[in-house]
Amino acid sequence: MQGLVFWLVYPLLWLISILPFRIFYIFSDFIYFLVFRVIGYRRKTVQKNLRMVFPDKPSEELIRIEKVFYKHMCDMFLEMIKSISMSNEEIQKRFKFTNLEVLRDIESRNKSIVLMCAHYASYEWIIALQLYGLKYKSFGIYKKIRNRYFDDMVRKIRSKLGGELVNTHKATKRIIQNEREGLRGNYAMIADQSPRLQRSNLWMKFMGISVPVFEGSEKLARGLDLNVIYLHVEKTGRGFYEATLVPITENAPEEPEHFITQKFFELLENQILDKPEYYLWTHKRWKHRNEPVPEGATRVS
Repeated sequence: MQGLVFWLVYPLLWLISILPFRIFYIFSDFIYFLVFRVIGYRRKTVQKNLRMVFPDKPSEELIRIEKVFYKHMCDMFLEMIKSISMSNEEIQKRFKFTNLEVLRDIESRNKSIVLMCAHYASYEWIIALQLYGLKYKSFGIYKKIRNRYFDDMVRKIRSKLGGELVNTHKATKRIIQNEREGLRGNYAMIADQSPRLQRSNLWMKFMGISVPVFEGSEKLARGLDLNVIYLHVEKTGRGFYEATLVPITENAPEEPEHFITQKFFELLENQILDKPEYYLWTHKRWKHRNEPVPEGATRVS
């Protein structure tokens, strides 16, 4: 059944991917109309999140943010499909890095890097980092897709850029193994997801609301002495993004406990406050806000 679904859907995805960009974004506008106006995909969740996070913003501004967000979300989703047929040169033109010297300096010191990323602007083309002549291999930590055919497709798309996707369940073991073998890498991790309540060992404020947070990036960095960088991605135009590497720490084991995680959320909050329309508001990030903190968990003010 998985194979049947894949082979029925894939030809459509391929046709979308080869559309010229001008037509491609007209198609995205049509998808936006369906998703926002007709289907109303998760609009209640988006509106609830926006009202919760921005209680003082007028309704007109929240509506504006909501509309721009949905247009951006449709663009970003289709840009992932566009990757099927995009050339490396096209991806480099559309996803640029402003200060790669930060990574090159760390490479010269033979240390691996944790790139803490967020559901902001575009996280689909981050793996393009491998195209910029760096010595280290880039690894994207991702959640495996249930349909193995689509999962294979996504991994092949990323591998053609020279990077590698590693399943979240295998990531820690792989990184430790790489470090033991002297294989240094850039590890891109989406760090703003919501953990399951029963695994919520750390709670802190995100956009003024206390929620459980993942601390896996910090634990790996502290345990293996990895440099930590926040990937600050800005949308500079339709289909164009610019990433700036913001160092969080060069000496993770010596940092106070929770500092790395707190700094990540502080940097992300600043981006959201500046341009909230590019954050992934369909994500139920604050769903555990009213739950009691589990016994043994830590709450950081």
